[in-house]
Amino acid sequence: MRYAEGSRRLRAYRKRIAALRKKMRDVQHRIEPEPVDDYTFSTARGPKRLSELFGAKRDLFVIHNMGSSCPYCTLWADGYNGLYEHLRSRAAFVVSSPDPPPVQARFARSRGWRFPMVSHRGTTFAQDMGYRSRSGGWLPGISAFRREPNRIVRLSEAAWAPGDDFCSLWHVLDLLPEGPAGWQPRLRYRSPGRSR
Repeated sequence: MRYAEGSRRLRAYRKRIAALRKKMRDVQHRIEPEPVDDYTFSTARGPKRLSELFGAKRDLFVIHNMGSSCPYCTLWADGYNGLYEHLRSRAAFVVSSPDPPPVQARFARSRGWRFPMVSHRGTTFAQDMGYRSRSGGWLPGISAFRREPNRIVRLSEAAWAPGDDFCSLWHVLDLLPEGPAGWQPRLRYRSPGRSR
C-alpha cells in the first residue's frame, strides 16, 4: 500500500475513534454514580480517609497501582507524573497501591514522582472497586470519584492493559509498522550505547 493511501485510511480510522469517544462520553454522562464507603488509607503522615484525599476539589482521580514490583504500573505512573500539575488543576489525584507507605516513599523518590500516594493495604478498597483478581492479585486501573454533600460516589472507572488509552507510549509505538513488537517496560534500562 502506498504511503498516501495508508495515511488516508489511518485518518479515517482516527475520525471513527473520535466519534466513538464522543459516544462513550455521552454514555458516561448518563451513568448513575455509585456510592462508596469513606475508606481509610495509610500514608507517610498517618491515616487518611477517602474524603480527605479530595482536599479542596470536588473530584478525585485514584490510580489503582499494583505496587513497586510492577513495571507496567510504573510505566503508567511515570506518565502521570508528567501530567500531575495539569490534572490537579482540575481534580485531586492520588496513586493507591498495596505497598506500605515507607516502600511507596522510597520508590516514589527513586522515580521522581511528585503526586501523593496512599496504601490500601489491609483494606477492601481495591477489591470493592473491582481491582483485585479472583486469585487475590492486584489489578491496575483508574477510578474517578466525586464528593457530594453527604456521600462520596464513584463516577467512572477503567481497567488498564497494554495498548489502552491511558498510556500514550503504546500509541507512539503503534506508529511503527511492527507496533510494540514484543517490547515490555522495565523498572530500569541500561544507558544508551551499552550492550544488553
